Amino acid sequence: MIYAYILVMALTTYLIRMLPLTLLQKRIQNTFLRSFLFYVPYACLTAMTFPAILSATASVVSAAVGLGVALVLAWRGKGLLVVALWACAAVFITERLLPFLPLGL
Repeated sequence: MIYAYILVMALTTYLIRMLPLTLLQKRIQNTFLRSFLFYVPYACLTAMTFPAILSATASVVSAAVGLGVALVLAWRGKGLLVVALWACAAVFITERLLPFLPLGL
């Protein structure tokens, strides 16, 4: 029975990706629609990644610090590896310093 579920999901995924390619063969001329379709992958990635960022650590504070460091470095044009390493380091340091804060965050 599990193979039937896998087959149905594979067909569904295939149809979702195949239908736009077969139905929209001409170039899209509408500038609003083109700009909308350009930003859809970024919006979907953000919607999937942002909640995971805030729940991936032991504290929301350390997650916010790591996110802030990543945003600043990415805004300055650093590469993916540099951004990821510095964000991980910021989360690690923040996690180690949180028990010593007087507010008990």
